[in-house]
Amino acid sequence: MPDARTPGEVAATDRLTRRGLRLTQLTVAYNLVEGAIAISAGLAAGLVSLVGFGLDSAIESASAVLVGLRLAARLRDGQPDEAKERWTLKAVAVTFFLLATYVIVEGTRNLIGGEKPTTSAVGLVLLVVSAVTMPLLAWAKRRVGHALGGDRLILADAAETQLCMALSITTLAGLGLFALTGAAWLDPLAGFVIAGFAIKEGLEAWEGELVELPD
Repeated sequence: MPDARTPGEVAATDRLTRRGLRLTQLTVAYNLVEGAIAISAGLAAGLVSLVGFGLDSAIESASAVLVGLRLAARLRDGQPDEAKERWTLKAVAVTFFLLATYVIVEGTRNLIGGEKPTTSAVGLVLLVVSAVTMPLLAWAKRRVGHALGGDRLILADAAETQLCMALSITTLAGLGLFALTGAAWLDPLAGFVIAGFAIKEGLEAWEGELVELPD
């Protein structure tokens, strides 16, 4: 089908798409480092919520790779492949469900087993950094997504980054309270909150509704 857009419109779309691609690449790099630190610190301290947060970082990296591949294909082909991009959104949804399953199973096991984790200064610092960084990255993605007329892929990626922000704040609150009170149940409780966020966002991604994000 011929492209009805003017050369200026094509150039503007390509420029924004490349910006979206750069943001997904930054997401992959940042979250690989963040995930490795969080999982290592979480395993060392026995903190389910921190491990769950690290797994979410890894999942966000994987979904950003999927989004980046589709954006690169757009630049190569000149237009989006809607069928493939719908399947990409569903793949992103599956990653949310896998995360929710992990934290529910591990949190329940720790509650039943009465396992007591230790505090993690590294984890607390990492969560503070994430709580500051993720809102800026999500905001940049939303700007690009809305500039492209409500682009589902980029806004879905922004939603996952926004979830990472929410999880960093939730996990920070849980670990901070645990460090202050020593109440071991606060860690799996924070994990269950993570699972709730993940299931909600997974269902929305599956239906292609992650575009409903505020500016």
